[in-house]
Amino acid sequence: MQLKNKIRAALNEKKILLMTHLVLGYPSLSVNREVIRQMVENGVDIIEMQIPFSEPIADGPMILKANQDSIAGGITVKECLEFAAEITAAYDIPFLFMTYYNIIYKYGEEAFFKKAVEIGIQGFIVPDLPPEEGESFHRLAAKYGIAPILIFAPTSTDDRMKEVTASAKGFIYCVARRGVTGKKTEFTEDFDSYMARCRKATDLPLAVGFGISGKEDVDYLVGKADIAVIGTRTIQLVDAEGAAAVGPFVAGLR
Repeated sequence: MQLKNKIRAALNEKKILLMTHLVLGYPSLSVNREVIRQMVENGVDIIEMQIPFSEPIADGPMILKANQDSIAGGITVKECLEFAAEITAAYDIPFLFMTYYNIIYKYGEEAFFKKAVEIGIQGFIVPDLPPEEGESFHRLAAKYGIAPILIFAPTSTDDRMKEVTASAKGFIYCVARRGVTGKKTEFTEDFDSYMARCRKATDLPLAVGFGISGKEDVDYLVGKADIAVIGTRTIQLVDAEGAAAVGPFVAGLR
């Protein structure tokens, strides 16, 4: 089943879906394994696995550090792919890769798509590849049936949203505010009008990320978005309290 259809089917059972993010290899693959188990068993619907990159320009200090520490610890793309194959075989929810285009380019675009299909990845989030620079990427995404998840931002014009929608599949990732990940997002009337513009621009499901950190945020997004994305907060929890803290946190988001 296509990613969009899986999301639609899940929304028949839930008011809003939860998507979480983790950096592969931070603090280790064994901790990643336990965190994913905690996430899935406590109701996460989609998980975004980040393949570390040295210059993750969309990410704030916490996720930047996680990328750098993972790379310093010796993580390789090959290890990330092998880990992803293990995880997708173990859990029946959609898993996505988030990374930066240089990782895919160096691996080989088509080889990366082939491998992703082989291991059960259902979508790619590549924040530094705008659709007008990704002709071969989007051709391969269509060929291999992997959803390219594209991004709306508060600075996106209505025309730009239409351009992005033309290349997007699966869902649209709506950045909640300007800047990078990690900083708390304050919801205002401007946010509500932005989400209304997002909804008007596409019939794809809408995910909202950047600064979503608790139940209050998730509750606020019900009726405005289809997916709430939690990233930095779970990394902070693992750092402060260990992987076992993730399950109760996720359960509490509902």
